[in-house]
Amino acid sequence: MRSLLAGATPPIDVLADGPTVDVALGDGPGAEADVVILDLQLAPGIPTLDGLQRLVDAERRVVVYTQFVDDALAVQCVDIGALAYVTKPEVEEHLIDAIRAAAVGDPYTPPNLGGALAGDVDPGRPVLSVQEITALRVWFTSRSKTMAAKAMNVAPATIHTYIDRARTKYAAQGRPARSKAEMVKRALEDGLVSLEELEPVEPQA
Repeated sequence: MRSLLAGATPPIDVLADGPTVDVALGDGPGAEADVVILDLQLAPGIPTLDGLQRLVDAERRVVVYTQFVDDALAVQCVDIGALAYVTKPEVEEHLIDAIRAAAVGDPYTPPNLGGALAGDVDPGRPVLSVQEITALRVWFTSRSKTMAAKAMNVAPATIHTYIDRARTKYAAQGRPARSKAEMVKRALEDGLVSLEELEPVEPQA
């Protein structure tokens, strides 16, 4: 991991590492990190989300990095408050981008997470596309749709379309979201975004 991140442009410094999330919660250098990369399985056994919950409760920005290609687990991690769920097969292409996004409080949606979110069939939620979910999450942490479009590298008209489609789908279920505040409320209700994600903090120099 240190080698991979040191090879990024610009490099990403690893301040600390350890076998438990305590390395990011104490008084040591890990507490100063902008992003926590959490492996759900550091030892043999089933994955545990207790560590993720502790980090989110402590208002840490977390990227889950895991061998588990599991849609239900990915959605659960995002529901708890992870900013990204990156599987190890995706690591070289997506982990660095996920870390840079998380450092400024932005979510990042690699292909496996996008498929998991789009395939979430909770009957209480409208079925949103990967693009619609990503557009909402980026818009919520941007000052405007124009800035959100720039962050997604799409035209402003495109992000307007994604957000309007999401609004239409919510309205069709009797859950209108006419304003940004109402859409944020719906997204919070459905676990598409967490309160921590709505208050991005600039990374430390």
